Amino acid sequence: MTKPALPAEPTTLPAVGPVFGPSNPAPAEAARAPVKFYASMVGLDPSKEKTYRELHAQVWPEVVAAIHRANIRNFNIFVTEIAGRRYLFSHFEYIGTDPESDFASIGGDPTTRDRWWPLTDACQIRLPGTPAGEQWRSLEQVMRLP
Repeated sequence: MTKPALPAEPTTLPAVGPVFGPSNPAPAEAARAPVKFYASMVGLDPSKEKTYRELHAQVWPEVVAAIHRANIRNFNIFVTEIAGRRYLFSHFEYIGTDPESDFASIGGDPTTRDRWWPLTDACQIRLPGTPAGEQWRSLEQVMRLP
């Protein structure tokens, strides 16, 4: 059996709600886990991809420190092309207990806020549906196998 082909033009599909089970715990159960997983995506400006790759080949120590202080570990960013457009996908593990405060602390770091983000954000293209004030669009986790 072959997989169905994707439509040539994007279509809007009806949203299907979450389904919870052993490999996709309900939010209350996931909140009790010692490690939480986050993923998000953003567009990549192809004319600035080289700059983006160069920046991420040697992330500045101050930025790395701010990420670690925010209880983020195993932070990864991937790039792919879909339908002729470039996208970045990020994934990280969060080991703290107050993600809102910890994530906000990264924005409080002057090197990250005033120097790093202006450089990296200029390489990115916000996706439709990304909440106001955010650069990356969050993704819903539907499965995790430890």
